[in-house]
Amino acid sequence: MKIRNIDIFISGAGPAGLLASISFASLGYSVFCADPHKPVIHANDERADLRTTAFLQPAKDFMESLDLWEKLKSCAVPMEIMRIIDSADVNSPPKEKTIKDFLSSDISDLPFGWNIPNWLLRRALIEKASKYNNLELKFGLSSSSLIRRDDAAFVYLDDGTQIKAKLVIGADGRNSLIREKSQIKISRTEFAQKALTFIVTHEKPHRNASIEIHRSGGPFTFVPLADFEGKSCSSVVWMESNKNIDRLLALKPQDFEKQVNNRSCSHLGKVKLISHITAWPIISQIAKQLTAKRTALIAEAAHVLPPIGAQGLNMSLADIKSLFDLLKGTSRLRNIDELLDKYDRSRRLDIKTRVFGINALNEVSKSSLPIAQKTRALGINFLHSSPKIRQGLMKLGLGLK
Repeated sequence: MKIRNIDIFISGAGPAGLLASISFASLGYSVFCADPHKPVIHANDERADLRTTAFLQPAKDFMESLDLWEKLKSCAVPMEIMRIIDSADVNSPPKEKTIKDFLSSDISDLPFGWNIPNWLLRRALIEKASKYNNLELKFGLSSSSLIRRDDAAFVYLDDGTQIKAKLVIGADGRNSLIREKSQIKISRTEFAQKALTFIVTHEKPHRNASIEIHRSGGPFTFVPLADFEGKSCSSVVWMESNKNIDRLLALKPQDFEKQVNNRSCSHLGKVKLISHITAWPIISQIAKQLTAKRTALIAEAAHVLPPIGAQGLNMSLADIKSLFDLLKGTSRLRNIDELLDKYDRSRRLDIKTRVFGINALNEVSKSSLPIAQKTRALGINFLHSSPKIRQGLMKLGLGLK
């Protein structure tokens, strides 16, 4: 079979892989993106990713530069309030003990971010990708082999297609084949937790607030969505111990709803489950290097962290933006070793710092120890009480200077 010559091969067509493909194609590079799974672009598909992505302020700016935001903003729900609730202790029924609102208006005229369902985001990105003649998107194809040479990388797909690329991007998730074939090791932490995601309607309006309720096992988070059939609607991310997750998944829908109302302290009134429930394990993971010969890792191939603070895809976008800026300034990938070295150095400290911080927050959030719960409540009050500390923390979370 004839070898396909391209500039950049991207393994993985999730949101990060699609965004990378569009970004690099917009610079005029020839891009080939392959993913082993057919895309899920409807919420009622049982395979649908019901998680949401919060595009924080810097991410929105990058999306605008790619002419993507106009298509997404009609379905994006602004997040203007970050509400933190502590409902400890575990020896009594859930009760709101500490409630603190962090307001976007304290630091900006814009919201903290804009929430978009992942399945809907993926559909919009696929539509945008289809408009580039220099971008080829293939679903149902896996990378079976990767050989890296001084002059090029060779990728072999499972349908027999052979790709010769100047640069290979691993955007193929936490179990990245590109990372494995590049012999890049990882540092991994297991938390004995899973996260449930599902969509609910609720009696009270969310008022564009993302609401984190802490007790034990991990945070329970309402993420604001657009109204559904005239009712206020949110996506829920519920982190719990593996044992409790198994118990919850075994419940009948009406009993599960009772548990949701109980765990959320009925903060938004009675909830109604309107979707299927998905579960995935909570881990933390960092690739020990972000690059190898003619290869770069982005997104979950490079870093995985618990779903706290809307850091996931926004860190992935920072990866893409870093590569985008470097590719914009290079001459058709001639100085590839220098480019990859600059990419690794530009992202490594930020990734390590954010993963460390989120890991620490998760440990405090999931603990049922009285001392940890008291420390958590005191910490929330302290951070909220000082305007300078509160504003600095919010800017740090958004990646603003």
